[in-house]
Amino acid sequence: MGQYGIEAGVKRTMKRILTGGGAAAFILGALAPALADQPTPWQVRFQAAATPIMEQIEWFEAFSLWFIIPITLLVLVLLGYCIVRFRASANPVPSRTSHNTMIEVIWTVAPVLVLLCLAIPSFQLLTAQYTPPEEPQLTVKATGNQWNWDYEYQLEQPISFNSAILAEADRASLGKEDMARYPRLLAVDNEVVVPVNTTVRVLVTASDVIHAFAMPAFGVKTDAVPGRINETWFNARKEGLFYGQCSELCGKDHAYMPIAFRVVTQEQYDTWLAAARTDLPGANKALMAAVDGAVKVAGN
Repeated sequence: MGQYGIEAGVKRTMKRILTGGGAAAFILGALAPALADQPTPWQVRFQAAATPIMEQIEWFEAFSLWFIIPITLLVLVLLGYCIVRFRASANPVPSRTSHNTMIEVIWTVAPVLVLLCLAIPSFQLLTAQYTPPEEPQLTVKATGNQWNWDYEYQLEQPISFNSAILAEADRASLGKEDMARYPRLLAVDNEVVVPVNTTVRVLVTASDVIHAFAMPAFGVKTDAVPGRINETWFNARKEGLFYGQCSELCGKDHAYMPIAFRVVTQEQYDTWLAAARTDLPGANKALMAAVDGAVKVAGN
């Protein structure tokens, strides 16, 4: 079925559902892909977590602040106290105290306890990042080039394609005119498609210089080194379109080397995979019509 046939089918289905009793539930479900996060202007916080690992990273950051903020305030208070209390005008004859056992014990033991409180969850998070909870169900090899990515689905019948930044001249032909969903400098011509709630192994390497594969919403970042394969993994818990970038200065077009993953249902992935073996552009357009079209119709 072509792109226009799928869009027509989606619209007919939407009309039947919206005129029935399940409109609200369907709209919430159809808008789920729009929940995928991406960088925003003046952003200072993390992107919304899409994987359990990123949720752990967010928790650890909040946990660390319970130590960082009080310690910072304590140091500022002590510094201010010393400046005022022991200024030259108030203490013309400075103290010659050279040792205090209690202070020595406190500022030795307290930092050790703080470091232990931070080290234990830190090592637990690090272990989780390198230890998938189950055997990965899908393996994708990502190879960084100056300045694009090659992807290979390591299946019985492998699928390979290149993913490069979306040229403005190609937006219309690829159906990616929506700047909110396909933002400038982040959108690509071919997204990596993976199923939701699936453990995905990513093998990362490079063909020329050192790059870095980074997906903030997935809590994933690993170097892409020529002649070496690094391994990482993720399990996306919500559908949508997620963006990352090369995070290692790799040349003059480093800023134009985005990464895009489209997380879909297992059924949509299976359909896309079957079509992509023979016609990748057609498979991508059909998937976009099924995913973006549903959100667009629901929004109207």
